[in-house]
Amino acid sequence: LGLARTMLLAHLLALTCLSSCAAFASPPIAPRAAHVRIAPPLLLLEKDAVGSDTEAGGGDGDNRLLLGAAASLGLATAIHLPAFAQFASQWASISAAGVSGEDFWAPLRFWAFFAIGHPLIKPAVWIGEVLHTAPGPLVGLLPLGFVLGNLAVLALLATQPKVRLAAPVVSAALLVNFVGGGLEGSVSSSDYNLALDDGVKGCPAYEQVRQPSMDGFDITKYDGRWYEHAFHDWTQFSEVYDTTFDIELSGGGTRWLDDFGVKGPSPRSAPASWDKSPVANGAHYFLTATYDPKTPGVVQESGFGATFPNYIVDVQKGAGGEYTEALQFQCLQRGGVRIFEGINYLTRSPDISPAQLAAMHERARVAGIAPYGANPTDTHTVEF
Repeated sequence: LGLARTMLLAHLLALTCLSSCAAFASPPIAPRAAHVRIAPPLLLLEKDAVGSDTEAGGGDGDNRLLLGAAASLGLATAIHLPAFAQFASQWASISAAGVSGEDFWAPLRFWAFFAIGHPLIKPAVWIGEVLHTAPGPLVGLLPLGFVLGNLAVLALLATQPKVRLAAPVVSAALLVNFVGGGLEGSVSSSDYNLALDDGVKGCPAYEQVRQPSMDGFDITKYDGRWYEHAFHDWTQFSEVYDTTFDIELSGGGTRWLDDFGVKGPSPRSAPASWDKSPVANGAHYFLTATYDPKTPGVVQESGFGATFPNYIVDVQKGAGGEYTEALQFQCLQRGGVRIFEGINYLTRSPDISPAQLAAMHERARVAGIAPYGANPTDTHTVEF
């Protein structure tokens, strides 16, 4: 995550550089006196930032870059204000329902962690592509073109106070726009649909979605590796691939450890850099859970600071009675408001045919979880 933050900063700085270059292309300001002195644009900006007397109008503090950045922040806020207002109202209703303490704050932190995580990861993937397609010979481990580009950005920041002032405002505008789009569902309906109670209010009871295939469910047959072929889940990222769930049961089947493994970015999302990523060989995240045999098919799972029920909605069996396919549905709510839903399409094989996946979508529809995102439109298909 630290690497992602570093890459995001470089990306935002590059955007600021482009903005400043556009400002330099605007018509020059008429000189105050008859004496005309030609200077490089960067020097003119530097002198103007400290109150240069060679430019007319504006005076001290005149900073069109900062004004433009502030305008973009205001515009992003105004565009997405209804979504943010609804979000705040929903959390207010959760509080009004009597939810307090960690019951209130843990889900909010859980939501915020991933709301911020996605806009960090996506620019990191983009910068990886820029890095590995930059021209020129290698300087150490980096292409010369990438090194020169970074030096140019650093020089701009070192010499231009206006750009330094505008950069964090531009960053804030980009973040507001991205998160606002997530609340509206306009970024991605599969991995970044941040809206609370989107489409359907609250979470269903397990009995409402449980399928007849769960009769006689045996948790010990759920042990081992599962391959995820599709998901609707904002705790996951569409840039990853080869996603696996390794379930290890203990305590006579009353506890499990889920080793959630991913690789990233995927060849499709980052064709130039996918095999050079720090997590090209895989990253692992561990979620713990408890299981009560009195409520078969319902697992209480904990991860990223939150605990939520994980419903095993449907299983398919092989010739020997082993479980070969499964549909999982996680749903987290407080005060009757649904905060998170996650849906996983799992099989025991890394290969799946379009017909198999279509059949899983149909079983999800029959189970009643299609309105929550278990449908071809609102799921992301994972690469293997």
